Amino acid sequence: MKHEPLFRGSAVALVTPLKGGKADVEAIHRLVEMHVDNGTAAIVACGTTGEPATLTPDERELVIREVVAAARGRVPVICGTGSNCTQTVIDTERRYRSLGCAAQLVVTPYYNKTTQEGLYAHFMAVAEHTELPIVLYNVPGRTGLDIAPETIDRLAESGRFVALKESSYDLPRVMEKISAMRGRLTLYSGNDDMIYPLLALGAEGVISVLANVAPAYVSGMTGAYFCGNTDQALAMQTECLPLVRALFSEVSPIPCKYAMELLGLCGGELRLPLIGAGEATRRKLREALVQMGILIA
Repeated sequence: MKHEPLFRGSAVALVTPLKGGKADVEAIHRLVEMHVDNGTAAIVACGTTGEPATLTPDERELVIREVVAAARGRVPVICGTGSNCTQTVIDTERRYRSLGCAAQLVVTPYYNKTTQEGLYAHFMAVAEHTELPIVLYNVPGRTGLDIAPETIDRLAESGRFVALKESSYDLPRVMEKISAMRGRLTLYSGNDDMIYPLLALGAEGVISVLANVAPAYVSGMTGAYFCGNTDQALAMQTECLPLVRALFSEVSPIPCKYAMELLGLCGGELRLPLIGAGEATRRKLREALVQMGILIA
């Protein structure tokens, strides 16, 4: 039996707007409203794009609380709880569980990378000691660790894991993971340049960085696919590739925040060690945004 998805379509990996060194609550509410108006199906707060690594625990809680308040139940909110410390994940979920989130996004451990057996033990400890449904987050490009199909199979047996956000480019291995899921988890693309391929493999949508600057576009792409307009969805995927490349031409969310500032959506402020986009990246972003008609030249 296929697992009921948390959402279907485009979820945004929301940036955390900063102003004067603090979370910009007014901008958070404005961005959430924009996403609801433009068809975004879910919001991920304090995922990688939200810069949680440089936010204090109080700041992360504030951001998630305000995103939930702004969403007002119109779309599900998924909170990022992932860490390279298992106990920190558990403590973080306990802090967030009463805020009104639909699920938690838990990335594989990073830096102190573990074995597949250790990975299984990590996620099962999180499952045992937390209450929010768990979305597994596989992003080997950032963590240097990949969840094996066999590990996914074992984790799925518990019934505590509801989805996999897959941010790799090895399609044959992704197909093996889909086979291991056996309908017990929902698949979501974690890469904006892989939305169409993963939809074709059975994904229910994407958790998107691109949606920060083009929410209606990403929602429209997934919507076209699910309505059977697969040629349109493929054309849209191809069209947005230059912008996606520009958004990842430096460490995300550096380019994304510059693009959002350029579009007047929020300030481009970042926290060290992240710094502002270089001129080459700024030029690529401006050109790509103009090419797609998002920015007027």
